[in-house]
Amino acid sequence: MSKTRFAAGILAALMAFTALAVVLAGSVSAKPKAAKATFQAALVSDVGRFNDKSFNQSQLAGLNKAKRVLKIKVLPIQSNNTSDYVPNLTTAVRKGSNIVLAAGFLLAPSLKDIAQQFPKTHFTITDDFVSSSTGDFKGADVHNIEGLTYATQENSYLIGCMAAMVAKSKFGSSTIGVVGGLKIPPVDTFLAGYRAGAKKCVPSSVVKIGYSQSFTAQDLCKNVAEDEIAGGAKVIFGVAGLCGLGALGAAKDHGLFGIGVDQDQSFLGTYILTSAVKRVDVGVFNAISQAKKGKFKGGSNLVFNLKNNGVALGKISPRLTGKLRKTVLAKVATLKKQIIKGKIKPPTNV
Repeated sequence: MSKTRFAAGILAALMAFTALAVVLAGSVSAKPKAAKATFQAALVSDVGRFNDKSFNQSQLAGLNKAKRVLKIKVLPIQSNNTSDYVPNLTTAVRKGSNIVLAAGFLLAPSLKDIAQQFPKTHFTITDDFVSSSTGDFKGADVHNIEGLTYATQENSYLIGCMAAMVAKSKFGSSTIGVVGGLKIPPVDTFLAGYRAGAKKCVPSSVVKIGYSQSFTAQDLCKNVAEDEIAGGAKVIFGVAGLCGLGALGAAKDHGLFGIGVDQDQSFLGTYILTSAVKRVDVGVFNAISQAKKGKFKGGSNLVFNLKNNGVALGKISPRLTGKLRKTVLAKVATLKKQIIKGKIKPPTNV
């Protein structure tokens, strides 16, 4: 073998070895590509929109938690008018969503139709009881619809008690008020519990009830609250989503207490006595999680209450102090235990 051929052979071997080393090094150091999420959940808001600092925003938080924790794709779709419900639900399905969550009671008629058109897609609805024999879904095939329901009469009962006791002790009046949005069952459930709780703890209570007929127009809720305050109300409970902020603002303007709804609205200021927290974020997350695991239960309803922390009280205002604070919170704690044990069953109808 000539020196030239020998040298060429050595060079070829070295080049082959180097190439192999590069390949092996690459196979060890290269990071595996993350698997792309294939499960998608869509949330269609109601007309309160996602910036309501309440009902819709809380559900959006549940959707975003599902994205982060469950590693799924999400599709939030905002409804600005009731006429958006059908096209938004349809868009959610056509964009490949495995589960579509309707954010509230008002979407029921639209959801009933869309769910029948797309029987292989899973749907949920917040604040409506799903049954083929009664209610909004009577006569429908509900195998692919699941209800997410909340016993808000329970925490509102506790809050009514608190409001009446505080009004009487701090302002020398047993008159309190509540401003609802539309007169629909999910709103009246709050109002019924609130009034019953007030009467339980202060029998002489007068509970003024009004409706703004809106979940968005803050000025309308403020007007209703102003009327209730003019009539002697010393605590105002806003049960109207974004609109409810107007009612709470009226309470603040008059140096009174306000009560938040859905989310813990203590961030608004110390004038918020507490909030009727409705864990719709938990409901949305749990529904998505079960669906992803293949445990979706169409034709049934998930119920969230005081016992499973699906409804709760928000932070208590630091303006409630001393002996009154201790007395009020002790009474509320006792009533809570009685509700959980079934000894007290707050009403759901106004």
